[in-house]
Amino acid sequence: MILVLFYLFVVRLIGVFGVETDEVVSVMEGESFALRTGLTEIQSDDEIEWRFGSSRTRLTRIAAGNITTFDDKKFRDRLRIEGQTGDLTVTKVSKEHNGVYQLSIIIRNKKSTKRFTVNVYAPVSIPVIFSDTSRCALSPERTSRIFLCSAVNVSHVTLSWYKGNSLLSSISVSDLSISLSLPLEVEYQEKNTYSCVINNPIRNQTTHLNISKLCQKHSDCDLCFDSPEAVIRLVVTALISVAAAAAVVLLVDDIRKFGRTWTMK
Repeated sequence: MILVLFYLFVVRLIGVFGVETDEVVSVMEGESFALRTGLTEIQSDDEIEWRFGSSRTRLTRIAAGNITTFDDKKFRDRLRIEGQTGDLTVTKVSKEHNGVYQLSIIIRNKKSTKRFTVNVYAPVSIPVIFSDTSRCALSPERTSRIFLCSAVNVSHVTLSWYKGNSLLSSISVSDLSISLSLPLEVEYQEKNTYSCVINNPIRNQTTHLNISKLCQKHSDCDLCFDSPEAVIRLVVTALISVAAAAAVVLLVDDIRKFGRTWTMK
């Protein structure tokens, strides 16, 4: 019996006194995260306390078998503590829940503390790819085209271009709510598969480059790499314009002749 009790006591201490290093938890805004004490069961004489931030604001406490949750506006209606283990869950997370959480455990007058660093990330938007029309007139003999991959109102993300599974280029940002753009130059008649990926430590979003679709959308820019179809369209448009101009000239000439004839009469 004594050996059994000793074994249970040791099991309860595993993960508390043996693990003093901080843990890092990453979570998306609007979701939930749980912080574990490492205990299997809390006894009536154990004490558990959770605090938050540099000011060590009290969140919740278990003592003498009773649970006390302190009224803090930032965490109101968002805290859940597991009575058997003391695990803390925070729901409906926002950026104000980003920070350090401190756990204090007292078992048989022995105190242990553990810190959890919680990083809250904003949702990752889907990147948008479009043709860089600002460079249309730079070179009449273009053999390539510039595409831009963009994301707006992002923070703590990396924006990257891939050719197949190979990384071509990337840009990272840690500022809050800014816009990112990353260019990609594609050569004429290239058949590779390109994709733009935006990611943070939790999520990623991917948009694949559809060259033919973007060419149709911006065919007035660089004529889709000067494709034969685009050249034909250009020639036809030019001929129609010339014919229209000629028709106007003939019409004006006929009106003048008619006017002179009327005057002679």
